[in-house]
Amino acid sequence: MNQKITRIRRKLMAELDKERYEHTLGVMYTAASMAMSYDADIDKALMAGLLHDCAKCISGENKIKLCDRYHLSVSEVEKANPSLLHAKLGAFLAAKKYHVDDKEIVNAIASHTTGRPHMSLLEKIIYIADYIEPGREELPNMAEVRKLAFHDIDACLYRILKDSLVYLDSRNIPIDPMTEKSYQYYKDKLDQKEE
Repeated sequence: MNQKITRIRRKLMAELDKERYEHTLGVMYTAASMAMSYDADIDKALMAGLLHDCAKCISGENKIKLCDRYHLSVSEVEKANPSLLHAKLGAFLAAKKYHVDDKEIVNAIASHTTGRPHMSLLEKIIYIADYIEPGREELPNMAEVRKLAFHDIDACLYRILKDSLVYLDSRNIPIDPMTEKSYQYYKDKLDQKEE
């Protein structure tokens, strides 16, 4: 898989802007570190991290057009905030353009923006790595979240979901219902763990 990663890295370097490419490498290496920590497949973490934002630099209008062309559903929230489509479209492009046939990798790319209930370990790793990679601007509670990432992955995931909902609400940004479902699922899961 390493030669494939090298080829895809070269393609992405030409397709993404400089900041997005640097972020992508940060996510890729953070995901690999987390995979080592949680005894997950490192190559899958590298590949999912590398491709997680492969559709990010496509304009909002073109994201919607591509979703229509490829018969990917677009919700009203996604129409209002087309940036959310980069995960869904990126998962499709990972499979079709970059020939990733591993469902676990494709699912991790698809859920890295909103999360989802019952995430696999790889999905959790990519979601969290996207949030905590070293080049990411300091967000509220970042130091705590970065520590949690390597000690309690579900608590970390819950904390990021909670902080994301607070941030989106404070900015009046439309919230994808899947983010709310994910938050509630992991809140309930942690509450049950504490009982």
